[in-house]
Amino acid sequence: MTVVRPYDTLRKDLAERDRSLREKVMTLEEAAALVHDGDTVGIGGCTMSRTPMGMIWALIRAGRKRLSCSRSIMSSDGDWLIGSGASDHVLTSWFSQSILFGISKVMRHNVENGTARFEEWSHMGVGMRFRAGAMGVPFVPVRSMLGSGVAGELAAVKEMDCPFTGEKLLLVPALNPKVALIHVQRCDAYGNAQIDGLQFMDIDLAMAADRVILTTERIVSNDQIRRAPDHTKIPFFTVDAVVELPFGCAPHECYGVYEPMLDHMRYYVGLVNKDPVNGMKEYLDRFVYGPKSWVEYLGLIGIDHVLAAARAGESIYDA
Repeated sequence: MTVVRPYDTLRKDLAERDRSLREKVMTLEEAAALVHDGDTVGIGGCTMSRTPMGMIWALIRAGRKRLSCSRSIMSSDGDWLIGSGASDHVLTSWFSQSILFGISKVMRHNVENGTARFEEWSHMGVGMRFRAGAMGVPFVPVRSMLGSGVAGELAAVKEMDCPFTGEKLLLVPALNPKVALIHVQRCDAYGNAQIDGLQFMDIDLAMAADRVILTTERIVSNDQIRRAPDHTKIPFFTVDAVVELPFGCAPHECYGVYEPMLDHMRYYVGLVNKDPVNGMKEYLDRFVYGPKSWVEYLGLIGIDHVLAAARAGESIYDA
């Protein structure tokens, strides 16, 4: 069931937040403690791009349960969340291991067996729900999903006739997650974040969420941020935590820093496509629960694969 919070409640919650200019740097484990069982969680990036995999890794290790997760397009991040039992509800437009590897068999197994719920919206529908949440309005009118079978499966949408043109429109409710997980190329200690490449829905997500946890490839000085203020896409006053986490999207990609680690993805997909239950358990035991740190996790992927991905990512700027 979709619950839309009244504007007065949103304003009250916003007024109670500490929006001061203060340092917010903390460890991955400290940031994970800001997410609670049963929270609604918005996930930044899209498919295999700028996915906050390190933060998801930390939430699973912290034993979080009953998370309701929303993202524009899900990939193995959704597998991890559902397969570990951290999430029992995902809201997205597409749930696939990228175009290369096909639809998620982990999702299919868990949905068909009743251990998780998959709520499908159109890609635009998800984005406009975050946009409504960022604007502080209870809904926005869209044309997305009209003429398709998607809207018919959603109890949360309503049709209306436009009072100006008489055209049929669809009303989609605002989506205001309790917490947003977003990975960026760089930010300062206060949470002023700069994003290279596609921004996806991350700016609206940051403005819509009650709390924002940023993981970043590197923390830079505020002076450096001020040298290119037009590159700052997420402002400090929306952010609650900053975690410096190099290769924080692994094995996914972070534009201009590293490409996807496709050898590892092929290994992963081979496991879970063969057996969505035991393959997922084997992967989680080895790569999520087993390592003592994120650095050790990267070591299990293989330093040669990580460095090759970094060289490929940096080559974008050499062209």
